[in-house]
Amino acid sequence: MKSVELFVGAGGLGIGVSQAGFEPVAVVDWDRWACDTIRENSERGLSPLDKWPLTEGDVSLFDFGTLAGPIDLVTGGPPCQPFSLGGQHRAFLDKRDMFPQAIRAVRELRPRAFVFENVKGLTRSTFANYLEYIRLQLRHPDLTARHEEPWLCHLARLEDYETAGRHDGLHYNVVMRVLNAADYGVPQKRERVFIVGFRADLGVEWHFPTPTHSQDALLWWQYRTDLYWDLHRVAKKDRPAPSRGSARAALMRQFPMTEPWQTVRDAISDLPDPELMPGDFCGHHGHKFQPGARSYPGHTGSPMDEPAKTLKAGVHGVPGGENMLRRADGSVRYFSVRESARLQTFPDEMVFHGSWTEAMRQLGNAVPCKLGAQVAAQVRDCLIQV
Repeated sequence: MKSVELFVGAGGLGIGVSQAGFEPVAVVDWDRWACDTIRENSERGLSPLDKWPLTEGDVSLFDFGTLAGPIDLVTGGPPCQPFSLGGQHRAFLDKRDMFPQAIRAVRELRPRAFVFENVKGLTRSTFANYLEYIRLQLRHPDLTARHEEPWLCHLARLEDYETAGRHDGLHYNVVMRVLNAADYGVPQKRERVFIVGFRADLGVEWHFPTPTHSQDALLWWQYRTDLYWDLHRVAKKDRPAPSRGSARAALMRQFPMTEPWQTVRDAISDLPDPELMPGDFCGHHGHKFQPGARSYPGHTGSPMDEPAKTLKAGVHGVPGGENMLRRADGSVRYFSVRESARLQTFPDEMVFHGSWTEAMRQLGNAVPCKLGAQVAAQVRDCLIQV
């Protein structure tokens, strides 16, 4: 099945889509550092990046007419700065909003399906009207804005067309949901909104993947049995003190029918502490100590025995902000690039181009590969049947 990946960044969603069985005919991003990361890994022969037809450039200038169709899937994460909880919330007034280009891709390529993702901040009540505007444009991509038409006037026309019930020509059935990556086996509490659409003529019935992991299962493994601690060979004296989690576990009446949330310890316990290692640890590119971490209100780091807090791309008071490990004694250190890549479920063989700050920016903007793969696989399974 053929796909087009827009706003690929370091490739988290794109890798997941490729792992689900799609073959990209175009991979596009404007960011030089992210493109360098993809090129470097492609040159090293890392699958699936070694087969990606990468274009470095502005998506708004990309000619979709050059692609040989038909296209089964269009995916991507339009730049999220206008909607991020850490940004300035300018939304439709922000020139960085690339949703119009995602909609153009759907209109011109007419794919059988699309998957777009963005930060949870897009679902804030402040942006409710604009989110509905995005949804209706994706549902009716041929009903374009007129020259210099204000977006609210275009939204009103879309609403008229939607409620009239006469949907001739190209239109899509669209669903949206906020997914927590931890619920799908990613060792990180990372919430993203996914917008998925299927071309209406296909008659597809589809729903988002059912969560496979849960906090309750993790608490059961930690506090109703010793399996978690035994697996990691953590002595009783080194385990966390009783907490709300242990009290919650005590109230459970039956074993949860899911896998346990994956924790920071699950993800990185086989790596040595980079603070004790000179330079990169042999065999793990990017596993290097980054000095300067400190805890401050609202940014206290991630405990070892929970999924990590959301990795951040920007600078929040202290470079890297939340991207820290909090040890049992309360001390903190920054996650290395390799540890962060594991928290985002990137392949261990993948390297990230640029300094620690630049690599962390790429990682903080990415979709976990494992989450992207599960959403894309469920889309693939439906497309195979039509």
